[in-house]
Amino acid sequence: MFNSRKVRAGDVWNGVVVDKTRSMPDGSNLYHYVEVRLDDGTSKKARIEKALWESLTTGDRLVKEEGTTAPTKAPQ
Repeated sequence: MFNSRKVRAGDVWNGVVVDKTRSMPDGSNLYHYVEVRLDDGTSKKARIEKALWESLTTGDRLVKEEGTTAPTKAPQ
């Protein structure tokens, strides 16, 4: 099938942005994605809101806490 890139409320992770992409897989909706290298060395691709996507650059740290519906940019 396919892998869902949607961030879920129960997810918990921390990592550094290594890539930003956007795509229109269904032909009508533009989705914004980031690839994050997690603190444990693995990587994750996650769909995020446009405003957050626009504020991020490669090397920024994202934090996703349990109970929240979206990751946040960590203060530098």
